[in-house]
Amino acid sequence: MSDVLSIVLKRLGLGLITLLVISILIFFAVELLPGDIAQAVLGQGATEENLKALREQLGLNQPAIFRYLEWLGGAVQGDFGVSLISGRSVAETIGPRFAATLFLASYAAVIAVPIAILLGIIVALLRDSIFDRVANVLTLTSISSPEFFLGYVLILYLAVKNPWFPALANVNFQDIGTVELYYRTFLPALTMVLVVVAHMMRMTRASIINLLASPYIEMARLKGTPAWKVIVKHALPNAWAPIINVVALNLAYLITGVVLVEVVFVYPGIGQLLVDSVTKRDFPVVQACCLIFAATFILLNLAADVGAILTNPRLRHPK
Repeated sequence: MSDVLSIVLKRLGLGLITLLVISILIFFAVELLPGDIAQAVLGQGATEENLKALREQLGLNQPAIFRYLEWLGGAVQGDFGVSLISGRSVAETIGPRFAATLFLASYAAVIAVPIAILLGIIVALLRDSIFDRVANVLTLTSISSPEFFLGYVLILYLAVKNPWFPALANVNFQDIGTVELYYRTFLPALTMVLVVVAHMMRMTRASIINLLASPYIEMARLKGTPAWKVIVKHALPNAWAPIINVVALNLAYLITGVVLVEVVFVYPGIGQLLVDSVTKRDFPVVQACCLIFAATFILLNLAADVGAILTNPRLRHPK
């Protein structure tokens, strides 16, 4: 247990260092953007007095390193500053949007994970068959297609030519029932499912096929063990570590890679908020969204590492 705890703490420390480096890149990347932030916010008709007052309010007259340290200290406490456009707290602005993104990602994950693992096991059992080849072609096509392209294809065939689902998912969570919510958000969830299932299915298939070549699997076959039993009792338990890893990484993608999907379907999540804030040059919101995406991705990577360690004795005892 102490070995597992030390490995987890080491991974957590590396994750915090990575997040610190990413926070530096986010802050100074925004600093390097061309143009005057105060001028962009107030417009071309702003007077010099107004520009000066806004620069003082934003702390633009201070060195960048001091502004970064102040921003980082506030971010650690959950205070990302104030939106330049709405004047509201950035945390209050992002909170409902991030919850909406988590809902959409969870919706897609509940559909994608069991389907991907089940299909991965089936195509591993039917390796080199017609079903396996067709599945490979379909998954490669899905992986190669950008999310926004898949989204527009689904809108064309499932909302325009066949009006089964609404083309837009601009929902209000307070004024909509549960069934209606799932119905209206089905197309963006399906778009994400198509990409994620392809990744997870191929990784599950590769993991199981790799294990099927192991000596203990050959011994089980020589003893006359049925093929399904070889997969379920011998191959699958040892394949959980890479499967958990790829599931966690794809869950991270569902949350951090949702920007294009939310824009296509006008879904009120944090990805849509990020795009709107970039357009309006609302830099405190942009910085907070990027930092939240980075923290979520690092956290889910850490969860993948911990899951792989707990399911693989060789990782728990590397010596």
